Amino acid sequence: MTEVVLYDYWRSSASYRVRIALNLAGISYRSVSVDLLKTAQKSPEHLARNPQGLVPVLDIDGMRLTQSLAILEYLDHTRALNLLPTEPGARAQQQALAHSIAVDIHPVCNLSVVSYAAQLADGREGAREDWMQRFIRPGLMAFERMLDDFEQAPFCCGATPGLADLCLIPQIYNARRWGVDISDLPRLLSVETACAAHPAFAAAYPETCKPAPT
Repeated sequence: MTEVVLYDYWRSSASYRVRIALNLAGISYRSVSVDLLKTAQKSPEHLARNPQGLVPVLDIDGMRLTQSLAILEYLDHTRALNLLPTEPGARAQQQALAHSIAVDIHPVCNLSVVSYAAQLADGREGAREDWMQRFIRPGLMAFERMLDDFEQAPFCCGATPGLADLCLIPQIYNARRWGVDISDLPRLLSVETACAAHPAFAAAYPETCKPAPT
């Protein structure tokens, strides 16, 4: 079997999602760190892997895959992860829940966007935190309300982890990192507790995956 290789960065939300899915699938993989702070994602070597200069990139089954949601869909179909229901209506509803984070919150809070926002603020102290809080808190408040339509038992949409959980947990990590108050979001916190107790999530936690200093 060809070695599975994940090119990622330990604090990347998109990479975090994929690490969880690989763990859920029981897939052993080799992690290759692409240091975003050192702009390694813009190196010729990485641009050859992904012309967008983004992580994650996953080498699996003789293919090279990019874009975390596409990778998750591939793993779901090929490894029977059951991240989404098959019934079209329920599937669309759960996708909307996941996409509210992965498509709406995450893109405006990635490293390149927040760095540019801080640059426009002339490096004002606290600019990065203000930017993150401006987008993460309202997005997670909306997610909390959207969860009203689902039974947390104990995950976002039922008894097993789904696509929404894989998108939510990295965003909660970012919320805590940037000082976003989520203490008044009980459904979200309940899901976080359930995921924290799941081995696939625990093994994907950023600090657990942080490369050793060289």
